[in-house]
Amino acid sequence: MNIGLPPKQGLYDPQYEHDSCGVGFLVHLKGRRSHKIVRDAITALNNLRHRGACGCEVNTGDGAGVLIQIPHEFFSEIVRPLGFKLPERGKYGVGTLFLPRNGNSQAHGKGLLENIVAEEGQTFLGWRHLPTDNHSLGASSLAVEPDMEQTFVAWGPNITDPDQFERKLYVIRKRFETAIQAAHVDDKHYFYFPSLSCYTLVYKGMLTPGQLDEYFANDLQDKRLASAFCMFHSRFSTNTFPSWELAHPYRVISHNGEINTKRGNINWMRARETLLKSSLFEPGDIEKLLPIIQNEDGSDTMVLDNVLELLIKAGRSPAHAMMMIIPEAWENHETMSQEKKDFYAYHACFMEPWDGPASVAFTDGKTIGATLDRNGLRPSRYWVTKDDLVIMASEVGVLDIPPEEIVMKGRLEPGRMFLINMEEGRIVGDAELKHSLASAHPYGEWLRRHMVKLEELPSAPHVPQPDHATLLTRQTAFGYTLEDYKYILGPMANDGLWAIGSMGTDTPLAVLSDLPQPLYNYFKQLFAQVSNPPLDPIREELVTSVLANLGAEDNLLEPGPKAAARIRLPSPIVDNDELARLKQLGGWRGFKSATLPIVFPAAEGAEGMERALKEIFAAASQAIAEGASILILSDRGVNRTHAPIPSLLACAGLHHHLVREGSRTKVGLVVETGDAREVHHFCLLLGYGAGAINPYVAFETLDDMLRQGQLNEGITREKAHHHYVKAIIKGVVKTMSKMGISTIQSYRGAQIFEAIGLNEEFIGNYFSKTASQISGIGLKEIARDTLFNHHRAYGIRIAGPKQLPVGGQYQWRRDGEYHLFNPETVYRLQHATRSGRYDIFKSYTQRVNDQSERLCTLRALFEFKFGQRPPVPLEEVEPVEAIVKRFCTGAMSYGSISAEAHETLAIAMNRLGGWSNTGEGGEDPRRYVPDPNGDSRRSRIKQVASGRFGVTSEYCVSADELQIKMAQGAKPGEGGELPGKKVYPWIAKVRYTTPGVGLISPPPHHDIYSIEDLAQLIFDLKNSNPLARIAVKLVSEVGVGVIAAGVAKAHADVVLISGHDGGTGASPLTSIKHAGTPWELGLAETQQTLVLNKLRDRIIVQTDGQLKTGRDVVIATLLGAEEYGFATAALVVLGCIMMRVCHQDTCPVGIAT
Repeated sequence: MNIGLPPKQGLYDPQYEHDSCGVGFLVHLKGRRSHKIVRDAITALNNLRHRGACGCEVNTGDGAGVLIQIPHEFFSEIVRPLGFKLPERGKYGVGTLFLPRNGNSQAHGKGLLENIVAEEGQTFLGWRHLPTDNHSLGASSLAVEPDMEQTFVAWGPNITDPDQFERKLYVIRKRFETAIQAAHVDDKHYFYFPSLSCYTLVYKGMLTPGQLDEYFANDLQDKRLASAFCMFHSRFSTNTFPSWELAHPYRVISHNGEINTKRGNINWMRARETLLKSSLFEPGDIEKLLPIIQNEDGSDTMVLDNVLELLIKAGRSPAHAMMMIIPEAWENHETMSQEKKDFYAYHACFMEPWDGPASVAFTDGKTIGATLDRNGLRPSRYWVTKDDLVIMASEVGVLDIPPEEIVMKGRLEPGRMFLINMEEGRIVGDAELKHSLASAHPYGEWLRRHMVKLEELPSAPHVPQPDHATLLTRQTAFGYTLEDYKYILGPMANDGLWAIGSMGTDTPLAVLSDLPQPLYNYFKQLFAQVSNPPLDPIREELVTSVLANLGAEDNLLEPGPKAAARIRLPSPIVDNDELARLKQLGGWRGFKSATLPIVFPAAEGAEGMERALKEIFAAASQAIAEGASILILSDRGVNRTHAPIPSLLACAGLHHHLVREGSRTKVGLVVETGDAREVHHFCLLLGYGAGAINPYVAFETLDDMLRQGQLNEGITREKAHHHYVKAIIKGVVKTMSKMGISTIQSYRGAQIFEAIGLNEEFIGNYFSKTASQISGIGLKEIARDTLFNHHRAYGIRIAGPKQLPVGGQYQWRRDGEYHLFNPETVYRLQHATRSGRYDIFKSYTQRVNDQSERLCTLRALFEFKFGQRPPVPLEEVEPVEAIVKRFCTGAMSYGSISAEAHETLAIAMNRLGGWSNTGEGGEDPRRYVPDPNGDSRRSRIKQVASGRFGVTSEYCVSADELQIKMAQGAKPGEGGELPGKKVYPWIAKVRYTTPGVGLISPPPHHDIYSIEDLAQLIFDLKNSNPLARIAVKLVSEVGVGVIAAGVAKAHADVVLISGHDGGTGASPLTSIKHAGTPWELGLAETQQTLVLNKLRDRIIVQTDGQLKTGRDVVIATLLGAEEYGFATAALVVLGCIMMRVCHQDTCPVGIAT
């Protein structure tokens, strides 16, 4: 059995594991060391055990640990029998090392460390076997328990102070980590240093809080073991896999939260390594530290700890480093001092925020403190006693302190920090701490001298627009359709808002479509669910920021005034004139730009595209070597002989090329493209490294719409452009917020996407580390689609195309994209159910199932293996009456559909013995009483969503199942939406709201910011109705399996995996089309992950999302489902004709009015 997480297998991938936890520390304000501090901290840790978890065994914990100061008196006596003597306090370091139990491997690892210590000029003193007691460990933890040794290293002759020695120990540990991974040693993955320091010591493991004290009883219960502080942590992981090294504390932090931008942060950190220099390290030592992030697939906290440790060792205080990595929301803060804003603005020039919910306790062994993320999405409370004890923890009550003993108490607020200075014997508050750091250097002066705002760049001649008569040709070459006018650009230009749609999507996946697809359509947006919350971009707009910087970064470790030499953009969308200013930079104030054409000879096909990409990458490297700090990727050169390289391909490929080359932070990327037009396109370009984007064909198209009178009266050219940019930016912020990301600077390069249908080679070359669970096409097919559009634009018709293609992505069109629900299938289903004719129903299912000509779904690719086993006698098969009890309707709210439709569904399902679902709009209490004829209009499933509309005690106790809606297939990461014109008085009465006022549920449940919060709500709902099942609704995405495992560990009874194509009464079109994945992927991953975790028997698995036929149900069953949801099909049976106008309150058949 392997220690740590299992390798990637099936659809399970360990990089998507999450954890949420209880964290805290105790510290004596005056720095007085005592054993009582340690004992009280362990008591507090035990009182946080509800914030940890156990997996498939009650005696196998997710992880617990403590971090203390080096207990000098304890070690001085304990090592005497070992044959060596310790020098005075501070002149030696102690390391705790996990090792394999194999004697040969141990000897190799120990010898390697001793040699490195000697090579670094330090004195190796000896080893101490760390005594442990494993009698209480569960089988899973015990099977991979490492051996533990403590190593002692003393100052070498070249050391003059403890901080210098601490840096040398850091170098020794980093060298050992690199060397042991390169060694030919069995079980080398066991080797891990929880700590190696002259200040601090860590005791941790895959333990429950209660087991920690027993396991390390020899040390932790020894009264000689004293410290002035003790940091503690209890872990709740989404998995049950043995992971000793993933327990907290790490070397400088303990963390409760989730770093949502981890992949981007890792990429940027790797790119910065070539620039790292520090006078505090000996010559050559920086190179020994590389890679800074030792395990890129490690947890987000492990990665954060690696970077924070580097910053501290390079001379910054922990508080300074934390302000760089997790800044407060300063961009829109009207009352913040300019001094502090200047500090944040300066450091933003070379470090993007590590964004996400986070409560972080930090220490360098001399000071200890804590900070909270800019949104305040993790709890942190503190109090101070009369005897100078300071307690910080995830919640109150971790220690039983009499109220009269407390002299001060409070809580950390969003973005705030507090620090205990034990030398001065006081708490340094947020204002004082940040003032001292912000005033340490003249950051404001550096910014004024070196930072340039976009409008301050030298003016450039107005960019003449191409002949308008050729616009149609350019639009065709870039894949525009008539729907872009009606559904995308029109609403944006008129209202400054993203386009809204309804009824979900039933078109083919991009990889299965017969029509040419833009590369953008192969990517799906990721989103937060359960382990971390999405943000509310409307109500929490203050914490978001769209500011962007362009230019080269400076050395992260010793930045000076010139680090502020960046170009500040108010947003990443630039118009043609602003781009012209960037293009003409020729060394002005040190800024130099170079334009790289991203076109290829159309006649050369895929080989020409591949060759052009290589030439672009080489030209970029050359331009950087010649001093360029801004690279502009431009496809304006498209003509009859040259086709455009998809801008996303060029941008992402170049971004990763420069990251691998180590020059990415030397340059900013600007994309001048004709193919970007909708929100999803801009999100992808930003997510793969673009610093600014100029959608020149979109601007031309707006001008064309204005000329043709297709925009509202009173809309001018300037207003249309302004509205469009505003809508794009709002849409990008909304998309970022789905993942809990607040700033575009964090989002840039963060790769918060997964691909469907792109092969591994293509992903590896151009979109490195992007998840792609289903392989498929590569560069050859991408080039083919590009050339199809190019030929349609510039081909045999000398006069060019006469009109754009119809599209058909958002509405069924005869010559457009195929839809599973089209006039023929809608008619057959309705005719069959109204007439009761099974033969017509069979023709409907045959039409839906037979996708051999037009593949739409992943399940269409499956073939049943008949004849593999002997047939089962029909009498042994579950009867129809039992099967239908596994069926339920989707969560369609009263208000999104009419009372007649809502109640008809409930009556029908109750007659069948199935389940109907209220949706998130509540339910009229009159429906709890059966009709005179015995029919029941009561929905058995009552949904509890973030808006809590209609959720009362009566509502809860009338349920057979309470479903916690964490996400919805058509708009994961967003809240439900009901337009104001649909909030009639009778709807408002049931929802307890005001008639006529639009309702948008907040994207997060504001009582669920973590997995342990979900466990709390499950507990509360079970107490409100002990007889009801508790279900949790998730949406399919890469990593949903580990979330489902966490849901099972939180004691839910049912987990629902919804597909991306589920229906909706109102949702942004970008979410309907581009967020979430098919249920086939999420369901299979959930099944595999639950089985791996030995949790499958704890929970019922349900799925929904465009289920239409018995074949769909059988495939869902084979992939792991036990229950099945139908929504769109049920509405079609009621009479829906798929006009997709639910959100407009104009449904022609009255179902959605």
